[in-house]
Amino acid sequence: MLKREHYKVEDGKLTRSRKFCPKCGPGVFMADHEDRLTCGKCGYTEIKKKKTEKPAADKN
Repeated sequence: MLKREHYKVEDGKLTRSRKFCPKCGPGVFMADHEDRLTCGKCGYTEIKKKKTEKPAADKN
């Protein structure tokens, strides 16, 4: 994937579609996996929080 594909222009503003690695700094994007974000350069990993489902309401 090319670096320019990590950016989008919305309403005249440039936005990033991926997060930068906090260790490597700006310009090094983190890979977006199903359960984690990973830096391919240094190996830094952030685990994504799981979405918790609301418990079903009792019908008593």
